[in-house]
Amino acid sequence: MSSIRQVQITFDCAEPERVARFWCEVLGYVVPPPPEGFATWAEFERSLPPERWGASFACGDPSGVGPRLYFQRVPEGKVVKNRLHLDVRVGTGLVGDERLAALKAECERLLALGAVCVRVMEADEENESCIVMQDVEGNEFCLD
Repeated sequence: MSSIRQVQITFDCAEPERVARFWCEVLGYVVPPPPEGFATWAEFERSLPPERWGASFACGDPSGVGPRLYFQRVPEGKVVKNRLHLDVRVGTGLVGDERLAALKAECERLLALGAVCVRVMEADEENESCIVMQDVEGNEFCLD
């Protein structure tokens, strides 16, 4: 039995670079260097057929711990709720009002980047507080 060494999360989207750069800001991820032989990603892209220009983009955790995120252009738009979503862990180690304040502060930062706040879910006996949001193309994610 082989063991999995890496995980990549793939997003279908209309504007791969725009969505990728949003998630770089959210997670502190970086765009990897261009392929060998190219000074920039733009130079690499110009080497591709025109129909492939802007078709994909990727970013990764600079520490190498988190999964690579890959964004691919698709012709159809998003029409229903995601079956899978990312949880962005913000308030780890905090409780009560401090945790909620940290969540709300991160929500404000992400709103400035183009995210949308869908709803704030206050803590109850079964769940901690979280904020449901959407990225710049409407993909749901949670701050928790």
